[in-house]
Amino acid sequence: MVPAPDAAHTDQDAATSVAAGLVDYLGASPTPFHACAETARQLTAAGFTALAERDEWPAEPGRWFVVRAGSLIAWSTEHADGPATRLRVVGAHTDSPNFRIKPQPDLTRAGWQLLGVEPYGGLIAPSWLDRDLGVAGRAAVRGASGTEERLFVADDPILRISRLAIHLDRSARDGEQFNPQQHLVPHWGIGDAPGDFRAFVAGLLDVPAQDVVAWDAMTFDLQPAALFGRDGELIAGARMDNLATSYAGTRALIRATDDGPGDPATQVLALFDHEEIGSVSERGAQSAFLMTVLERITRQLGGDREDLHRALAGSVVASGDMAHATHPNYADRHEPQHRIAMNGGPVLKVNNNLRYATDSVGAAAFSLACEQAGVPMQSFVVRSDLPSGSTVGPITSALTGVTTVDFGAPTLSMHSVRELVGTDDQRMYADALTAFLAPA
Repeated sequence: MVPAPDAAHTDQDAATSVAAGLVDYLGASPTPFHACAETARQLTAAGFTALAERDEWPAEPGRWFVVRAGSLIAWSTEHADGPATRLRVVGAHTDSPNFRIKPQPDLTRAGWQLLGVEPYGGLIAPSWLDRDLGVAGRAAVRGASGTEERLFVADDPILRISRLAIHLDRSARDGEQFNPQQHLVPHWGIGDAPGDFRAFVAGLLDVPAQDVVAWDAMTFDLQPAALFGRDGELIAGARMDNLATSYAGTRALIRATDDGPGDPATQVLALFDHEEIGSVSERGAQSAFLMTVLERITRQLGGDREDLHRALAGSVVASGDMAHATHPNYADRHEPQHRIAMNGGPVLKVNNNLRYATDSVGAAAFSLACEQAGVPMQSFVVRSDLPSGSTVGPITSALTGVTTVDFGAPTLSMHSVRELVGTDDQRMYADALTAFLAPA
C-alpha cells in the first residue's frame, strides 16, 4: 500500500515550485511592459487568447486577455451562467519605484558621461546607490506606416549611481541628503562628449538611430532574485511590490479557470500600471479600462448594461498589494495588536479612513477564501499615529461600486531596490487567490 503523502512535505514542494516561478517572473519583468508580456506568455500557454481593443470581440465564452501598454486584464467566462453572472476580480499593479530616463538624457560633468533620470514613485534612494543597473523599456520606432512599439532590455551593468566617499562628507554618518537633480544621476561612461542614448536603444533594437522616435525607459537592479536565509525561508529581489501579487494572481486565474468555481462566476485578473504615482492615466486604475472591459465581457455573453449592473451588484474585488511585515529592528513602528509574521499567511489590510477599501463583507469573503485554501490569515492596520499607504482598492471600489477587500503578502524593505518576502507566503498567497476566484 502506498502511504499518503505527508502534508507538510507536499506544501514545502509547492512552496519551492511557486518561489521558483516567482523568481523567473521577476527576472522576465524589469518593466511594466515586460511584466505584461510575460503574463501574456503564461496566459497564452494556459489556453487564453489575446484580444485587441480595436477589434470586435468574439460573442462566446472562453479565456481571454487584453493588454494596454503596461496594464493587462484577463478573464475567463467558461464558468459563467449568462451575462449577469457575478464577477470575482483580483486587482494588482505592475509598476515599482525606479528611475525613469528623460527625453534628452545625454549629459557630461567633470569628465563623466551621465544619463539624465527622474525618480518615479516613492523609491528609497540610498538603496539604489553603488549597484549595477540595467535599463529597459518600450520604444516607439518609426515603421512603414507610422510607429510601432518595441520592447528592449540592456541587462549588462551599464549604469551606476555612485555614493560620495565618507571622507568627503562626514555629515553623512548622521543621515544622507540627496538632491535628485544633482546627486542621483547615473554615470555610464568617461569622456567630455555626451553619450548617445537614442543610438544605444537603436543598437538594442537593430534599427537606425533616427527611427527611434521616443521611449519609456527605466533603470532596474541587475542582481537576480534569490532564495535567502539560513534555510531558504525568504526570497530577496527587486519589484516584489507588486509583481509578487501579479504573479500570484496570474497563477491563481489559470488554476481557478481549470478547476472551476462551485457556483457560476466570471473570473477576472486586472493588472494596472502607474499605481505608484496615483493611477491617473489611460491605463491606471483610475481610468475607464476595467469598466470598459467588463462591459465588453457582458456583451460577449449576450448582455447589455442592465446585465452588467446586475453582475456588479453580486461581485467582489480583491485588491492585492504587498503588506508590511513587522520589522525586527523597528517593531515599535507597527501596531502592537496586529503584528505581521513572515510566512504567516496572507494579510487582510484594514483602514477605517478607507486608505484600504476593506469592509466587513469584503473581509469575510477573503477570510473564507483563506479558509477554503487551508491557509492562515493575518490582519494589518497601521499605527493610529502614522499615515497609511493606499492601493488600487479604494479606486476600484469607487469606480465599480463593487465590494472590495484589500490584502497582501508580508514584505520587508518595501520600495527598496531589493525587497524581502517569505518563501511559503508565496504559495499561500496564490492558494488564497485561487480560492477567492473559485469559491467552493
